[in-house]
Amino acid sequence: MQPIAQFTVARLSQILFGEGRLAEVANQVAIYGRRVLIVTGARSFQTTANWTQLQAQFQAQQLTWYQITVSGEPTPDLVDETVKQYKNQGIEVVLGIGGGSVLDAAKAIAGLLPFGNSVMDHLEGVGRGLAYLGPALPFIAVPTTAGTGSEATKNAVLSQQGAQGFKKSFRHDSLVPKVAIVDPNLLISCPPDLLAANGMDAFTQLLESYTSTQANPFTDALAISGMSAFRDGFFPAWECQHEAAARVGRSQIAYASLLSGITLAQTGLGVVHGLAAPLGAFFPAPHGVVCGTLLAAATATNIHALQTRMPNDIALSKYSHIGRLLIGKDSLSDQQALEQLISTLHRWTQQLNLPRLGTYGMQLEHVDKVVAASQGNSMKTNPIKLTNEELSKLLKERL
Repeated sequence: MQPIAQFTVARLSQILFGEGRLAEVANQVAIYGRRVLIVTGARSFQTTANWTQLQAQFQAQQLTWYQITVSGEPTPDLVDETVKQYKNQGIEVVLGIGGGSVLDAAKAIAGLLPFGNSVMDHLEGVGRGLAYLGPALPFIAVPTTAGTGSEATKNAVLSQQGAQGFKKSFRHDSLVPKVAIVDPNLLISCPPDLLAANGMDAFTQLLESYTSTQANPFTDALAISGMSAFRDGFFPAWECQHEAAARVGRSQIAYASLLSGITLAQTGLGVVHGLAAPLGAFFPAPHGVVCGTLLAAATATNIHALQTRMPNDIALSKYSHIGRLLIGKDSLSDQQALEQLISTLHRWTQQLNLPRLGTYGMQLEHVDKVVAASQGNSMKTNPIKLTNEELSKLLKERL
């Protein structure tokens, strides 16, 4: 037996988890200030009784609030325009209530409101390369979907779509939300297709964190717990045939999504997210859908490459462990478990009817461009370095 190797745990949010925790939002906001900027999605949250109740709670706390909405994935222009509009309004705290796009936009806005400069000063890879020193305004994150785990990370992902598009992060420890309020009841309004895409994003983040080259015993424990919860809760929540089972399922997948954000923040990700960045930049493909449609093929590619070039790597044992976990059969041999993992992920892809990449305009002629643009941070922590040929084959399989 060897000593546990060194590892570091990055900053975490204060986490309030469980049904009914939305009722605590106004109290948490009041801890940090009286003037709040609320960032929501364009429609879904505002059409529920939760929005009316939240406004009543704000009035009871005598808070002053402003509101902006985010439609689609956030752009640098959206962040810059919001910062320009509100930098002189005395905003003391930013509250994001929505999916990953909403939380990422709110996170970036909270980071820049104290200074008023452009996010392009700090955006990785495409920005001006200026160091961000902080501090950010206090940011409170309330996810209404179960997918990105943005409520537990320090990066705000911003996109610019088109032929010269990009999908890059504004990243700093001070951007980690002060508080993450995770209320599974907020998932009730999620339509099945959104639940499917976001759920597969969360599972992908857990699996990629678990097999990352930067994984450690702390993150492994969280990733396994999250994948177990996803296994037990996702399909009851997605199918929603029995409310009692769906309620339990929503709690399980909200928990899985939260853990996926914690683990990815500590370990980095892998090939699926490496490819998802350029795919989301060049084509109007939702991030969760891209993750879901690539996961089975990408996992099979990683496993084949590991068996061929690194057969003794610990990642193969980890993939085997997850194969047994998903099937619930500890007696499977390593090879049987690997086969079960791949077949299970393929079955999920078909069952959820996840669109192929061609649905969003990607064609064979675009493969090389996507591969060339995929070598970002996520690829650096994939358990094995894949060749361009392997990446091309993977993409062609999902065209």
